[in-house]
Amino acid sequence: MSFTSTALLVDGGMNSGAPPQVRAEATGDAPAWAAEHRDALRAVVAEHGSVLVRGLGLRDAAETGAVFSKLATGLMIEREAFAPRQAYPDGLYSSSKWPPNQPMCMHHELSYTLEFPGLMMFACLSAPTDGGATPVADSPTVLDALPTELTERFEREGWLLTRSYNDEIGASIAEAFGTDDRGAVERYCRANAIAFEWQPDGGLRTRQRRSAVVRHPVTGRRCWFNQIAFLNEWTMAPEVHEYLVDVYGADGLPFNTRFGNGDPIGEDVVQLLNSVYEANTAREPWQAGDLMLVDNVRTAHSREPFEGPREVLVAMAEPVRLADCSPTVEVTTR
Repeated sequence: MSFTSTALLVDGGMNSGAPPQVRAEATGDAPAWAAEHRDALRAVVAEHGSVLVRGLGLRDAAETGAVFSKLATGLMIEREAFAPRQAYPDGLYSSSKWPPNQPMCMHHELSYTLEFPGLMMFACLSAPTDGGATPVADSPTVLDALPTELTERFEREGWLLTRSYNDEIGASIAEAFGTDDRGAVERYCRANAIAFEWQPDGGLRTRQRRSAVVRHPVTGRRCWFNQIAFLNEWTMAPEVHEYLVDVYGADGLPFNTRFGNGDPIGEDVVQLLNSVYEANTAREPWQAGDLMLVDNVRTAHSREPFEGPREVLVAMAEPVRLADCSPTVEVTTR
C-alpha cells in the first residue's frame, strides 16, 4: 500500500510487516535533504511511530551527525547505559556492543530512567551480510494484546530493575554514569531514585522501581513502556544464563527485572511478553545508507542476531520526563 503523508510518499506500514518507508530523492547533500523534509518525516513518525528512509546514502559519522542535527533538537548524553557504546562528538553513538549471535529483544531505550529520549535516530553505514535488522513494535498494540490481569498487576506495582555493575559484563560504572567517582555516582543515584550498595570488591548494585505502562506525552495513548523482558534473566540464552549465575550468583546478575513488589518474574511471563512482541513486529533488513526514526515511547525496537560487519550509529533526542507521562506508580527504589 502507498499513500501520501505531507510531502512524502510512504510505503508499507506496521500492517504490512515492515516499518513505513520513504524513498529519499537524494542530491548528494543528505543534511540539506533532511532539513527540507524534517517536518514531513516527523509527521510520518507522529502518525505511524517510525519511518525508514532509504536512498539517503549516509556514509560516515560526520555526515550522519549533521543529518541528525537537522531532524531533531536536544541530542542527549546517555546515562545508565546497559551496554557500552563508542561515543562520537555531539551526542552521536555506536549501537550498543552486544554479542552478534545474541538478539537484543524489544525494548524502549532508557525506559528505566526518569528522563528518556522521545526520539531515537538510527543510521546504517555498513549492513551485515545476514540478519541484524532493527525491528519495531507498536506499544499500544502490544499493551492491548497482553493479558489484562498481567498488565493490571504491572500498572499497580510497576517493575523493578536490579543491576550489578562489574568490568566484565555490560556497561561499567564509568560508562553508565559518566564517572567512576563514588561521590558523583551516589549523588546521581539519590537524584534519580536509585537505591545503591557498594560491594567489597568495588562493584555497585542498584535497584529502581518504575512504571510499566505510561501515557504518550503528546497523544495520551497508553503504552507498554519498559524493558521488563529484555533485561530479565529468562530472555538470556540458557547457556549464557547458566554461566552468569555460576559466576555471579542468582542475586548478582549484571541486570534482572522483577515485579514492582520484588517478586520474581517467571520464565512463562517473559516468554509471553516476547511472543506478543514477535506477533506485532515489523522488520526490514538494513541497507547501507539507511536512516530510521523511531518514537521511543510509542514504539519499541530490537536488534536481530547478525553475521558480518554491521555499523549502525545512534542518537537519542528530545528528552521526555517520566513525570510527564502519567506514571502509574510512585518513583521509589524499593
